[in-house]
Amino acid sequence: MTELLKPDALALEKAARIIKGGGVVAFPTETVYGLGADAGNPEAIKRIFAAKGRPQDNPLIVHISSLDQLPKVIQGELPPQAKALAERFWPGPLTMILPKGDAISSECTAGLDSVGVRFPMNECAQMLISASGVPIAAPSANISGRPSPTSAQHVLSDMNGKIPLILDGGACSVGLESTVVDVRTLPVRVLRPGGVTPEMIADVLGEVEVDGSVLRPLKQGEIARSPGMKYKHYAPKGSLTIVSGPSEAVAAKICALYDSAPASKRILALDGHVRLYGDRLVYPLGADADTAAQRLFAALRDMDEQGVQTIFSEAVDTSGIGLAVMNRLGRAAAFNIIEV
Repeated sequence: MTELLKPDALALEKAARIIKGGGVVAFPTETVYGLGADAGNPEAIKRIFAAKGRPQDNPLIVHISSLDQLPKVIQGELPPQAKALAERFWPGPLTMILPKGDAISSECTAGLDSVGVRFPMNECAQMLISASGVPIAAPSANISGRPSPTSAQHVLSDMNGKIPLILDGGACSVGLESTVVDVRTLPVRVLRPGGVTPEMIADVLGEVEVDGSVLRPLKQGEIARSPGMKYKHYAPKGSLTIVSGPSEAVAAKICALYDSAPASKRILALDGHVRLYGDRLVYPLGADADTAAQRLFAALRDMDEQGVQTIFSEAVDTSGIGLAVMNRLGRAAAFNIIEV
């Protein structure tokens, strides 16, 4: 059985011993819960992949608790654009793609010569990394392909019996995985959107590009340069269809689809649109994209627990964090999107 412990001093000491011994521990960050192991230990990394059932061509992000750890993780110095982003957004929900250092196992980076590095803001994450004394590789702590976990109970649902320990630090504040930015070229390129938005990055650097794969599936043979780029990801057990367009037209289309669908169905909608769906069963995502980001994965998991077989979701505006919400929705739906 898997232990679920509040992250007090004894629990953190126990978790650090597991990490040092080549084991795997789940822990909270401000984005989602991570499944952590020593980033320099190939056997420990293999245990992450085994617990998740994750394809080994999907690279892991390495987490640090101090800039002093960077020489262990990357090759050479931070480029100026990376320094500027680190000064503004670290610690925080930003991952930067940099040349891989020799101390990081190739299993961690799926054989790539680059590594994604993040300095999380969450205090529990920082304390665990510091106590372990090593950079920690950590994908989201869920079965591969399922909605990411934003609470310890979500982790327990997927990982009970597969890992020895989960540190329960409460609900995650951001709710979506970190923004991933390739900073090796100019302009820097967003590979996965998150809480640090392209607009925020442009405010620091003056220019930013968003990879075309953010709102489309990877092309045949295209390499996943960042976690979260796979075709179907974050998916609920039921089918998910997204409807995009003016809100009134979207609601009309969703109502028609809902009414013709078999039983066990739900609608995902922003609070201001719930009234458009009458007495149909709606899961409100909040007032705006920020709240939708916090609630989305929990909503998908709740509907799995309820046995919901068919889900219809409104699209959200892609400005700000809305881009990240649409990225996750799109992949959860395998890009089954209807334009109206």
